[in-house]
Amino acid sequence: MTVHIPSALRSYTAQRGDIELDASTLADALAQLNDRFPGLRFRIVTEQDTVRPHIRLFVNEQQAFNLQTPLRRDDELYIVLALSGG
Repeated sequence: MTVHIPSALRSYTAQRGDIELDASTLADALAQLNDRFPGLRFRIVTEQDTVRPHIRLFVNEQQAFNLQTPLRRDDELYIVLALSGG
């Protein structure tokens, strides 16, 4: 599967925008990302294992709300950050 990393988080991935993984669930994908890029998961998921309020996760074109969402080899995971400002 391919994980698409937004530019705001690429400082954790050595500026890589696309990461290839072999994960069975969304939680597994985030754990694998954190193993390869320490600190990345904490930017996406809280200590209570919920997705942070300003983050959206999409598997293919469907928003995923549950970290136990199953993944397939040909899936695309998009990590999207909300923009804010004033």
